[in-house]
Amino acid sequence: MPLTPRSGRNYDGQILRLAIPAFGALIAEPIFLLTDTLVVSRLPAPALGALGVASTVLSAVVGLCVFLAYGTTAAVARQIGAGDHRRALRQAVDGLWLAAGIGLVIIVVVWPLAPSLTALIGAEGELARQAVTYLRISLLGVPAMLLVLAGTGVLRGMQDTRTPLAVSVGAFTLNAVLNVTFVLGFGWGIAGSAWGTVLAQSVAAAVYLFLIFVRHGAPFRPDLAGVRAAGSAGIALVIRTACLQVVLGVATAAATRMGEEQIEAHTVAVRIWTLLAFALDAIAIAGQAITGRALGAGDVAEVRGATRRMVMWGVGSGLVLGLLVVVARPFVPALFDAGPAVAAELLDALWVVAALQPIAGVVFVLDGVLIGAGDQRYLAWAGVWTTLAYLPAVLLVTASGGGLVMLWLALGVWMAARMATLTTRARGTAWLVVGA
Repeated sequence: MPLTPRSGRNYDGQILRLAIPAFGALIAEPIFLLTDTLVVSRLPAPALGALGVASTVLSAVVGLCVFLAYGTTAAVARQIGAGDHRRALRQAVDGLWLAAGIGLVIIVVVWPLAPSLTALIGAEGELARQAVTYLRISLLGVPAMLLVLAGTGVLRGMQDTRTPLAVSVGAFTLNAVLNVTFVLGFGWGIAGSAWGTVLAQSVAAAVYLFLIFVRHGAPFRPDLAGVRAAGSAGIALVIRTACLQVVLGVATAAATRMGEEQIEAHTVAVRIWTLLAFALDAIAIAGQAITGRALGAGDVAEVRGATRRMVMWGVGSGLVLGLLVVVARPFVPALFDAGPAVAAELLDALWVVAALQPIAGVVFVLDGVLIGAGDQRYLAWAGVWTTLAYLPAVLLVTASGGGLVMLWLALGVWMAARMATLTTRARGTAWLVVGA
C-alpha cells in the first residue's frame, strides 16, 4: 500500500524520529576514537601519531565492510515496507553470518601484513612499532565490530534507531572506563587503548545477537545462498567505500610525510571531521530507512518529498556544525594537549573543516538516500570518478610542498565532486525502483 503523502512538518517528524537516536548511536564511534585520542595523547610521543596511523589502517579495513550496515538497512527496510517481516529477518541473519565470516578472514589476512601496511602510510621506527601493536590487538575485535555493523543495520531497517543508541551509549561508557583503566591505571600504554576498544565492541556485539536471535526470534541457521547474495549485493558498496578509504589514506600518508607535527595535527582534525560526519550521517541513516521502506511500499512521492526535506536538514545542520567548529576552534589544541607547533597546524586546518560542513551535509544526505534505494552501482562509479578528481589535487599539494591547510583544501575538491555527482543522480528517476 502506498504511504500517505506528508506535509513538510510531518516529514520533519518522520526524519527526526529516526535521525535523533541515530545521531546518538553514530557519534558513539567517533567518540570511541576521541576517547582513545584523549587518553593516548597523555602518553609520550610518538603514541598519538601511532594511534593515527593504526586507526587509518583499521578504519580502511573495517570501513570496506560498512555495507553490512548500509546494505542490510536498505534490504530489511524494503521488506518491512512490502509487509514481509519473515523475509526481513531472513536477510538480517544472512547479514550477520556474512559479518562473522568476513571478520575472521580479515584477522587471518591483515595480521601478518600489519608492518607492511603501517610502512605504506610512512611510519618508521618507534612510530611504526607502536602502530603495529595497536593494529594487531584491534584486529581481534574486528568480528565483533562487523557484527555490530550488521546488527545496527537490521534494527535501522526495522525503523528502530533507539535501540542502537542505547547499545552505543553503553559501549562508549565501557570503552572510556576500560581505556582509562588500562592505559593510565595499569600502564599498558597504547596496547591498553586497543584492548579497551576490543572488549567494549565484543560486549556490544553480544547484545545485538541477543536482540535479533532471542527478542526478534530470527532463525539461527544461515542460508548459504542468502549469505552469498548478501555478499554479492555489497560489492558495489565495497567499491564505493574503498574509494573513500583511498582518499583518507592518501591524505594521512601525505600528512605523515610532512612531519611529526603535521601528522599529529591531522590526526586530531580527522577525529573532529569524523565526529561531524557521523552527526550529519544521522540524517542519511533516516534517508536509508525511509527510502527503502517507501520504495518497498511503492510510494515514489514519499521518497521525493522526504529527500527534499532531508537535503534542507543537511544544509542547515552543516551550517550549524561549521559555526560550532569556529567557536570551539581556540580551545581544541589544549583539549588534546597539543604543543605550540601542533596547535598552530591544527588551528589553521580547522578553518577548512568548518567551511566544508554545509557541502558535507548535502553529500551525506543524498548518499544515504541512494543507498536506501539500492542504487549501489551508481555510487560505486561515482566513487571512482570523485577519487580521480581528488588525486591530482593531493599530488599537487605534495609536489609543491604544500602544508596541512592545502591538504585539507584538496579534500574540499573531493567533497565538491561528490556533491556534483550525487545531486545530478538525485534529480533523475533511474534510482526510483519500487517493490520488494
